[in-house]
Amino acid sequence: MNHKLDLPQHPDPGRTLTVLLSPTRRGARLARLLTTAHLGHLGLPSESAAHIVAELAANAMTHGRVQGRDFQLGLAVHGRALLRIEVSDARGERLPPGPGAQVVPGGHVEWGRGLLIVETLADRWGVTPGPVPRKTVWAELDLVQ
Repeated sequence: MNHKLDLPQHPDPGRTLTVLLSPTRRGARLARLLTTAHLGHLGLPSESAAHIVAELAANAMTHGRVQGRDFQLGLAVHGRALLRIEVSDARGERLPPGPGAQVVPGGHVEWGRGLLIVETLADRWGVTPGPVPRKTVWAELDLVQ
């Protein structure tokens, strides 16, 4: 008797990247550069992913910073169909508004558009609280359309 199990799809370990980065401008820039290099190595398009990572890393640096704690960047390619981006920081009590809840800043305000950019570029995105004291903001890009 043969039984087929439908197991969850896990990314190939060679197609993932997880790194801790300092919550500084340098760490945010490095997150974007690592994303571009990693996806380029895999032969995948990186422009939208690099923009998303830049915005999420900037938010982790600005709103999620806790002295002495890094933020984590995670990239996972699932098959040929999906890229999942995760940025986790140590300010779990500061949850950003979820998808569809962003307000467009008025006039000449120079901040507040990051999650609007993420919402525009990503096929799906959201916020996952925990484990305490962390939170993760994630975005998914469909690679095959």
